[in-house]
Amino acid sequence: MNKLLLSCGILLVTTGAFAQKKAKKAPLTTPVALAPTPAAERMAGATHRRQLAKTSLVQNLPVTSIGPTVMSGRVVDLAVNPLNANQFYVAYASGGLWRTDNNGMSFTPLFQHEAVMTLGALAVDWKGANTDEHTVWLGTGEANSSRSSYAGMGCYKSTDGGRTWQHLPGLDETHHIGKIALHPSNPNVAWVAAVGHLYTDNPERGLYKTTDGGTTWRRTLYIDNQTGAIDVDVDPANPQVVYAAMWHKERKAWNFVESGATSGLYKSTDGGETWKILSGGQSGLPQDAKTGRIGLSIFPGNTQTMYVILDNQSARPDKKEAKDAVADARKLTKDRLRVISKEEFLKSEDSFIADYLEEQNFPQKYTPKTLKELVQADKIKPVAILEYTDDANSRLINADVIGAEVYRSDDGGATWRKVNADFLDGLYNTYGYYFGNVWVAPDNADKIVIAGVPVIGSTDGGKTYRNMDGGNVHSDHHALWINPANNKHQILGNDGGINITYDSGKTWFKANTPAVGQFYAVAVDMAKPYNVYGGLQDNGVWTGPSNYKADNDWYASGKYPYKSIMGGDGMQVQVDWRDNNTVYTGFQFGNYFRVNRNTGETKRLVVPTEVGEPRLRWNWQAPILISRHNQDVIYFGSNRFHRSLNKGDEFKTLSGDLTAAANRKDNRESDVTYGTLTTIDESPLRFGLLYAGSDDGLIHVSKDGGNTWTRITNGLPVELWVSRVSASAHQEGTVYASLNGYRNDHFNAYVFVSTDYGQTWKQLGNGPTSSLPAEPVNVVREDPKNPNLLYVGTDHGLYVSLDKGQTFMPFGTGLPAVAVHDVVVHPRDNELLIGTHGRSLYTANIEHLQQLTDSVLARPLYLFTLKPVTASTRWGKRSSPYEDIPTYSLSLPYVAKSSGKTTATIQTEKGLVLRTLTDTTEAGLNYLAFDYSIDSSSRALYQTQLNEAKKKDDKAADLTPADDKKLYIQPGKYKLTLTQHGQSVSRDLEIKAPEKRPRRPVTFASPDEFEQWREEQEEEGK
Repeated sequence: MNKLLLSCGILLVTTGAFAQKKAKKAPLTTPVALAPTPAAERMAGATHRRQLAKTSLVQNLPVTSIGPTVMSGRVVDLAVNPLNANQFYVAYASGGLWRTDNNGMSFTPLFQHEAVMTLGALAVDWKGANTDEHTVWLGTGEANSSRSSYAGMGCYKSTDGGRTWQHLPGLDETHHIGKIALHPSNPNVAWVAAVGHLYTDNPERGLYKTTDGGTTWRRTLYIDNQTGAIDVDVDPANPQVVYAAMWHKERKAWNFVESGATSGLYKSTDGGETWKILSGGQSGLPQDAKTGRIGLSIFPGNTQTMYVILDNQSARPDKKEAKDAVADARKLTKDRLRVISKEEFLKSEDSFIADYLEEQNFPQKYTPKTLKELVQADKIKPVAILEYTDDANSRLINADVIGAEVYRSDDGGATWRKVNADFLDGLYNTYGYYFGNVWVAPDNADKIVIAGVPVIGSTDGGKTYRNMDGGNVHSDHHALWINPANNKHQILGNDGGINITYDSGKTWFKANTPAVGQFYAVAVDMAKPYNVYGGLQDNGVWTGPSNYKADNDWYASGKYPYKSIMGGDGMQVQVDWRDNNTVYTGFQFGNYFRVNRNTGETKRLVVPTEVGEPRLRWNWQAPILISRHNQDVIYFGSNRFHRSLNKGDEFKTLSGDLTAAANRKDNRESDVTYGTLTTIDESPLRFGLLYAGSDDGLIHVSKDGGNTWTRITNGLPVELWVSRVSASAHQEGTVYASLNGYRNDHFNAYVFVSTDYGQTWKQLGNGPTSSLPAEPVNVVREDPKNPNLLYVGTDHGLYVSLDKGQTFMPFGTGLPAVAVHDVVVHPRDNELLIGTHGRSLYTANIEHLQQLTDSVLARPLYLFTLKPVTASTRWGKRSSPYEDIPTYSLSLPYVAKSSGKTTATIQTEKGLVLRTLTDTTEAGLNYLAFDYSIDSSSRALYQTQLNEAKKKDDKAADLTPADDKKLYIQPGKYKLTLTQHGQSVSRDLEIKAPEKRPRRPVTFASPDEFEQWREEQEEEGK
């Protein structure tokens, strides 16, 4: 498939001749209920989140990262130590800040529990090689205006290399930071380019300056509420000279204006106090309504020389010869179909119509003759032929704008000349808002690098370019560092992580050990162990084992545990549990397929439509669902509801438009697909009881398999994005819904429940003490075994409720404050799969969480049933004289009503105490670690009891200390007793003898089966 179609994890917009002629619509008035959430409320929400964590009953519940890492996630900025190029910081769009001290072989997370995790800019004051001396500045809120670019909370600062952070007040309402520039010699002076709100107008945008280390800020460059600063650069030879790039943009859920006459380049000669514009006039640098995002770079060797890269949204001039122009005028094209009359179409040559039908892959039943008959009979208009195949993807690929241009100045920005002789085809296309950087080698003014979908370099000052992409280099590039001491050494950040080259891009290696994948949706199968599946932003669809543990063995074997199923922007996934092999998934805008994982056979899911019918509108994440009642039945959603009864071979459209588009009074002519279904669910208790939600605030219910639908949004807030509808597994009429105001910069939490099929709704999580913080909600899910247990994923974490949504608490301190887009409870293994948009996948064993009923929580102390443990001869043993002794432990789970010291004793059946443990208990779930060792003081008596209990042919017990000098518990039956505040509870604990080795050779059906067996033997110490 076309690389552009599959690689661009971004908003797809209408451009070309139609876009250029389209009249700009008057801005719509945002409903009061959807007003942007003030920064103070958002910061209060973050404080509330931290307070909830302190009292959470599930804060100790273990959470395990299961990757994947190899595909990484979107990098927005990086900073490299000039004294040690092996040490650098990487800022990920939604995965926080990471540092490596070994050239990318491993990374340490540094920014993951603050008010936000989304990052836009990074700057480091390198005081020396000592990491603790680095002053790190972070601008939160990604500047790339993607559909998953989260709003930040201004700037943060660390004076100890990222170990601790200080929030810098004054910029909280800027939401998105494009660049931070530091004074080369004064650590108290910095400049910040603030983009402003993503979806709404606001005055807190422009160029800000601090002279007291970020304690206070002054806005020194401001144009209007729709024009923010996207880039800033300081003359290293004279820091009084500062340049800033301003960018006009307007974005709504249905429309994006990515350019404007107020975009331009500015210069200050007094340290950013006052400014003058460099763009427009006789400067040579464009400034008009089609001027988009601008990036700039100063050449350090001669600071009078600088480059800018500019997104020019103007239509490309037609350079065709006159003879070709006449021929083209007769051809049938998309642009011509937009305006052609009935009479002109009927006169069109059949050969030109046939060429168009072939080019657009029309069904064979449509011929020039049949289409002319339809037009002649006024059954369709010619434009209907365009609308049959014209969608956001095709409009993107066929857009005809100038795109990226590179300009150079050698007189400090007074005059400019465009240096690229030809169009930079394929660099930006129409979405320059997602890119906008140019880099110049510190020692060679003619060596520059520019980036968009590909990364390309020039050694002649930007006149000509060569491709720098490699086979292991992801597309869509945002950050680059060129080594001042060796300009062939470069570090590149893109939507697929970090790449490093030492030969100017001829070859690269990946540095992708952090788990920073941006998952949209996740799923599980019923294999043993089960597999996880997920679609990632700009990184396709992947599957891997749920017991994945990150290691480097795959470099030797060539077998990375996760496997790619499909490219593009990975979307929703469904798996047929009957074979754990048939997968339904795809990429953006409803391009979905049925995939046989074993054979690789792929079949496109096609919803039949007729020319002249209203065009289907598909969401970026089109919803798809397998019916668990009959897994041949597949549900699929555009703006209408579609069903297949034969595994996707054929679909039938059962509904009309289930969005608000048909009844909307205002005219939202859009260049962003809007008015689409976002979520579909079916009751686990009743086949054909279906719910569907849309991006413009509607929810419908069907009780007859989708044949008829009833709107059920009465009483709900209007025009919020329905992020999830989730039918109860315990009561047929109960359904949950989460609504999301992200696309209005509205960040309140909205979770609702209905117990009467959606006729009436009650809001959850809005109580006075344990309410959900002000965070947009992405998913709500009911536990399949405990009807009181709910899971809610927001833009800043995961919350659980033990009382059907009356109160909520954060889930596990091991989970960063990252956006959670999806959660799935495995129905057999009692594990929760957490899909994050920035930190890949996590799992948690929720067996004990599911048992937190009212009766358990009412007890002062409760000890869960302990599963038998198999003893291991490896406990305390050294496997190699050159390696550390491995450690093992058993987790002893219990619940306490209050905090305080808890004592645990392990004793034999005859009452001999072998070990006494103490635990600092917190209210709620607790996990006490027992390392299987016993107190040496009980050795003699314990050995006597073991020998008395042994069978006739058994060997005598031998309690010889292991290599670590510890004595370990032997097979037998024991009792564990917990005591707190005078209350005691006990459970049996069985230590089983190791299984005897098989006398016959073990055979395996496949290498994978052997690897699984080998890992199990290692875990059991065999």
